[in-house]
Amino acid sequence: MLNIRQFPYGTDNLGYLVYGQKNAMAIDGGAPTEIIDFIQEKGLTLEYVANTHAHPDHTTGNQALIEQTGAQFLDFDRLMTDGAVDLEGHRIQIMHTPGHTMDSVCFHFDDILVSGDTLFNGKVGRCFTGDHAGFFQSIQRILELPGETMVYAGHDYVMEYLEFTRQLEPDNPHIDAYRQKYDPGNLCYALAEEIRVNPFLRINDESVAALLRGRGLPAETEFDRWQSLLSLM
Repeated sequence: MLNIRQFPYGTDNLGYLVYGQKNAMAIDGGAPTEIIDFIQEKGLTLEYVANTHAHPDHTTGNQALIEQTGAQFLDFDRLMTDGAVDLEGHRIQIMHTPGHTMDSVCFHFDDILVSGDTLFNGKVGRCFTGDHAGFFQSIQRILELPGETMVYAGHDYVMEYLEFTRQLEPDNPHIDAYRQKYDPGNLCYALAEEIRVNPFLRINDESVAALLRGRGLPAETEFDRWQSLLSLM
């Protein structure tokens, strides 16, 4: 199995190092000094540098990492289908998940999903593309993963988004337990936990349809409910 280490940087960004016994891959490596210190401490070789999407707050560490380690940059800007990368014989699936941006990808391996700004802990990302249908399909693909999949997102917005969720679903009994598990030193939740607190992942629940109808928003179809929820962001 591969390991993952989280590196906070900036105000709320989260970067990652995926690594095995000898080799590693940085994803959204905006904390290059800390990442390089870690790989030197562990005796690792940084083989790849990659991003979940090309927004500058996610790519800011690329140049330093590449120049200081000689790692190969994996450019997914034009990836319009899925892909994969091999790290020490382990397959890391590259899932093309447009919605937040057209070039958005998620990295899936073992029981881990690095979701960037496609799926946050507690909410989904903003749909800057305007392609609500494509974004809906991307989230539905993520929901096909096992419930024990651990979601590692691109930002720590947990407290802000839990307040958003509480306003929508004040009677949701899972919000308090989710909040109690909040660990800024290693921020991740199982997909099953995300589903319990995130209405964007439960659009077929009658409770979600009812809250939308109560706000006078369309709720007849899945896509109606999806668009209605997006309108509340």
